[in-house]
Amino acid sequence: MQHATLCMLIDENTQQIILGMKKRGFGAGKYNGFGGKPKGTETIKDAAVRELYEEAGVCIDKEHLSETAELTFLFPHVPEEKNWNQIVHVYLIKKWAGTAAESDEMKPESFPLARIPYSQMWVDDQHWLPLVLQGKYVKATFVFGKEQEIVEKTVQSL
Repeated sequence: MQHATLCMLIDENTQQIILGMKKRGFGAGKYNGFGGKPKGTETIKDAAVRELYEEAGVCIDKEHLSETAELTFLFPHVPEEKNWNQIVHVYLIKKWAGTAAESDEMKPESFPLARIPYSQMWVDDQHWLPLVLQGKYVKATFVFGKEQEIVEKTVQSL
């Protein structure tokens, strides 16, 4: 199973979250945080720093990364060689340099924390993101069906 990162940008001053509209590839047409898979010998935190810069043009220091969730996503109907199954390490980012800007892959947009567009995101986000935003550490597993619906889930907040 592969590992990946997911960074959620939170502006505490304006009480907004910056999400990216995925323009291509896996999850296209959905809002999501910024992230991806490590390359070569990169650590998870190195991948988070790189992906956030590549997808949104913002810079962060590794020291400001604090993991807030570990999410396991399983797609039993998808052949294993497509690598959809993954463990995602989620980070809330509250300090960064630069302004989020559109890239080839993502178009950033700000939303008030009280009006996160869950209906335009992965269906699992509504089950774990509110807990993370409350300051809880979340460990969850989501099993998806053929229509990307959740067929099984376990969500623990610690």
